[in-house]
Amino acid sequence: APKKKKTKTPRSPFSRRLFLRGAGTVALGLPFLESIGRFGSKAKAASGDESFAIWLRQGNGVAQEGRDEPERFWPSATGRLTRDGLAGETGRATSELADYAESLLMVSGLRFAFPGNGCGHSGGGNQCLTAARVSEEPSGNESLAMGESVDNRVARELHPEREPLTLFTGRKSGYLPEVMSYRGPMDLRAGENDPWNAYMRMTGLTGMDVEVVNRIRQRRMSVNDLVREQMGELLSRDLSVDDRRRLDLHFSSIRDLEVLMSCRLPEMREMEMEGIDPLSSGNYQVVTRMHMDLIATAVACGYVRSATLQLGNGNDGTQHVIPGYRGGEELPRFHQISHRIYSDGSDGPPIEGAQEMHHEVDKMHLRLFRYLLDRLSEYTSESGGPLLDCGTACITNDLGHGVSHTYRNVPFIFAGSLGGNLNVGNYVDARASAGDYVSHNKMFNTVLSAMGIRKEDGSLVDDFGDASLERGFVPEMIASDAPDL
Repeated sequence: APKKKKTKTPRSPFSRRLFLRGAGTVALGLPFLESIGRFGSKAKAASGDESFAIWLRQGNGVAQEGRDEPERFWPSATGRLTRDGLAGETGRATSELADYAESLLMVSGLRFAFPGNGCGHSGGGNQCLTAARVSEEPSGNESLAMGESVDNRVARELHPEREPLTLFTGRKSGYLPEVMSYRGPMDLRAGENDPWNAYMRMTGLTGMDVEVVNRIRQRRMSVNDLVREQMGELLSRDLSVDDRRRLDLHFSSIRDLEVLMSCRLPEMREMEMEGIDPLSSGNYQVVTRMHMDLIATAVACGYVRSATLQLGNGNDGTQHVIPGYRGGEELPRFHQISHRIYSDGSDGPPIEGAQEMHHEVDKMHLRLFRYLLDRLSEYTSESGGPLLDCGTACITNDLGHGVSHTYRNVPFIFAGSLGGNLNVGNYVDARASAGDYVSHNKMFNTVLSAMGIRKEDGSLVDDFGDASLERGFVPEMIASDAPDL
């Protein structure tokens, strides 16, 4: 069982990170620089100072075994993950993550503890990051979670001066828009589905002159230009070769992101991202990668230590366009694919090849997750390793099997060991020690404790989620030599 530890007083997150402050309200955060110690820092960072948690949610379950359908998602066996082993299982969606085999912790055998209230999608979405009961009133597609979400817990414990970064890809229909992030019982946080708006808040552009903002939007200026004097002063110092490489990557990434965002027409944000059919031109994957660029930058700069990205609304009706699959044609609505019929209910004509389509959508989402891991791996931590090793990023779902809409075997795939605390490089089944499906509150307890978060008495967090749930952890998730558990 995890050992109890004395309480830690959370340090100011990323307290030694630099910010370049330019005209007006602009404040451009920088990644960790090893040379910063030459500029006045004397203390080594405490363990856990760079920990972070990122949560991605895909809707409609995955194409795993169930309802007489074969397994097309998980690896063929639990145990050690290798690049060649994952890459060789081309019929499984998780093969898309082969390059990160040693950094992955795939966890099956988890379940949501409470029933939905009139809508399986709403009940699953509301429990996904909260492990809380679903409200009795409002009910159905308007039901809400009766507790805070894990991203909120991380933010208020480790970065209380700022709420978690909450992003959303796709259209927000009138039926089940946001389902992920909660400040507390029935207090749902809206997700930002325009990357530009999120970027403006991160860099302080919201208070800038409209003409300046428009020049940046039209690619005639960059946020980098607004802090040019400070950039020059920084670069004139005695920086290491690695620090200069980090700064070049950072400034280039910011400029590249601005160019991508500026290429979208203003009306596209309304018609493509919030309109009836946001994916007719394949916008979904482009915008998702923009969001992931923002998340990686925000974490690397110390802007946040907690972030969520909801992919599609509650019962995601996105019509995906997957290059190379079926000639790049627009697929039927994803929610209907998950039902395997041309209907959002229980009756309708069958969709030929629906399970294969679902499998391809799963693969697409894991490729997008891999893109986030690529971006996080580009940044270096204070310890000298990839920033990804300091935290963890997770892709999950609000359902298990797509057709049955079950709350059992909901997938949770982590990347990043939280400083060596998580048992990465493995595919584990939480049922191995428990003998049955494990309520996913224990998974959250494990992650929160691995981040260095403690209860008021100094003990490990073992009580996240609804008070009626059994306390504890998922032993299979904990590294054998975990330094903090």
